[in-house]
Amino acid sequence: MKDERIIVGQINGVFGVKGWVKVFSHTEPRDNIINYSPWWLNIQGEWKPFDVLDGQTQQGGKAVVALLKGIEDREVARSFMGAQISITPDQLDALRDDDVYYWRDLMGCEVINQDDVLLGTVTELVETGAHDVLRVVDQAQSTTILIPYVFDVYIEEISLEDKRIYVHWDLEEEVDETNQEG
Repeated sequence: MKDERIIVGQINGVFGVKGWVKVFSHTEPRDNIINYSPWWLNIQGEWKPFDVLDGQTQQGGKAVVALLKGIEDREVARSFMGAQISITPDQLDALRDDDVYYWRDLMGCEVINQDDVLLGTVTELVETGAHDVLRVVDQAQSTTILIPYVFDVYIEEISLEDKRIYVHWDLEEEVDETNQEG
């Protein structure tokens, strides 16, 4: 899609008097957001590009600050507080490994187990301390299954062309009962 945006952060403050902005970054690690330019800022419902002139981490890597072209003082920077930051898909680096995927590409994939049973569709990926987890929702059954994103244990194959993820998962393993109706 031509106008597709990937939200990578939000401006959440100002830094200093020369127009630097504080950024809440969704990238991992946090300072990866500085590597993308331009940033597209959502200003009153309209996406506008801003070149990143400089950026760095503060407070031991916990905070990210950036200087954007056209934002030259604290008061102008303050007017951008709350603006979402996005990039376009063509700004993403090409993936080098076969078993590495962008989360955005896994969203909406059908999940099929070893018995050829459709378990549902990926609606979210959850980051946990040990490993990431696929949230798979079956709308017809009103169920949610959480499947660890671990290759060669639970994840057998991913076909982005078919929008399918093949898993080793028995239906009895874990169903989130709080999400069932009935």
